[in-house]
Amino acid sequence: MFKKLGWSVFLIFLFNQNGFAQLPDFTQMVKTNGVAVVNISTTQKTKSELPDAQKQPPLPEGMPPEMEELFKHFYNNPDGGNGGGNGGEAQSLGSGFIISKDGYVLTNHHVVKDADEIIVKFSDRRELVAKLIGSDERTDVAVLKVDANDLPAVSIGDPNKLQVGEWVLAIGSPFGFEQSVTAGIVSAKGRSLPGGNYVPFIQTDVAINPGNSGGPLFNMEGQVVGINSQIYSRTGGFMGLSFSIPMDVVMNVVNQIKSNGKAAHGWLGVQIQDVTRELAESFGMKKPQGALVSKIMPGSPAEKAAIQIGDIIIEFNGLSIDKSGDLPPMVGMTPINDKATLKILRQGSEKTVNFDIGLLPDQAGKVEPNKVEKAKVADRIGLTVSDLKPEEKEALQITKGGVLVQIVANGAAKNAGILQGDVILRIANVVISDVASFEKAVKDIPVGKSVALLIQRRGSPAFIALKIDK
Repeated sequence: MFKKLGWSVFLIFLFNQNGFAQLPDFTQMVKTNGVAVVNISTTQKTKSELPDAQKQPPLPEGMPPEMEELFKHFYNNPDGGNGGGNGGEAQSLGSGFIISKDGYVLTNHHVVKDADEIIVKFSDRRELVAKLIGSDERTDVAVLKVDANDLPAVSIGDPNKLQVGEWVLAIGSPFGFEQSVTAGIVSAKGRSLPGGNYVPFIQTDVAINPGNSGGPLFNMEGQVVGINSQIYSRTGGFMGLSFSIPMDVVMNVVNQIKSNGKAAHGWLGVQIQDVTRELAESFGMKKPQGALVSKIMPGSPAEKAAIQIGDIIIEFNGLSIDKSGDLPPMVGMTPINDKATLKILRQGSEKTVNFDIGLLPDQAGKVEPNKVEKAKVADRIGLTVSDLKPEEKEALQITKGGVLVQIVANGAAKNAGILQGDVILRIANVVISDVASFEKAVKDIPVGKSVALLIQRRGSPAFIALKIDK
């Protein structure tokens, strides 16, 4: 028997028989909490002039082709969503959960975005129209309200107590299959994702698929510690990387929405990046850490506090900043106008900076650089650069100085990752005002030592480490 099963199975069997180890049993948790998990469906009016393919009820985002027919079997719209030629209805599906007996329901912002009608379906098959109390795109949280009382509600847990490797469980409606349960472990905490700068995501290997969005993530005590929000996928389906919004972030947003109808986020007014090993060397640091400031927003709290480009933020209100992604959630969750303290590294010296938390404004758009005709070659690092005209500085949102990279030849600049169209603003601590200052700064770059170049690419500044080998 053991030859067929294999020694690993035999060892697990023996281990469990002696009572030393046992996989978790989620049955009671699901019975207790499953009734508080709901299915969210939305409808959105569409224009009749849309292509026929778009008039059909759209499937959940990223659905693999092999699932389309099965999905349509359960959610077929006989008239094709055409509405008699006067405009149809687009439909989407997601998950949610009840947080209070009087009818407050949480889900993701992207689940209910632009919806004209939101339907909440309960585990007992009841369906109620929900009112959108408010939603926050930056944290991807939405608060709904249904007209009902004595509803089963979840218990909210503390995500800060989660440990990597701990078991967690999700309940939701992947591909429209309601009350689906999946389990896994916490893979990492405090993950920063593109477009999610104000959320320190919980990463898990819990199987999450389209339709799970907005559903709860439970710890082993049956408490909700996160809202399932995103997956990393090349196929549209689960690939082992799922991301949930921690409930401390969620409840901060929920309380603001319930009080004010919207959420406000704290703002420092800097653009930051990670400190790489090469950049740490160029700044004279013993190891990479902190958030490197690459841009100061005009009129921001950072500008008023005299924070400088090239400063490295290593603490916020006494909390250590290991990676740049640690800073935005800390600032974003701090109440507006509160006093805050930063510890920074500036040219090798530690400084303390005090400032008042500002209100996060809308982000400015990005502009592509324009081409210019006159250029000058800097053979030492392999770049052809040119001065910027006033209209180009305005288009690129550059207040002063800078040279535009026209050609990147083989050499140190290409090895560092500099691209055509980049604008070079600084070399080491030298501000580049024109081609002449660029040439002088290039001549002063030491051989065999990394130096930091501040560039602007597609409207966003960033530091790049450059080293001339010989």
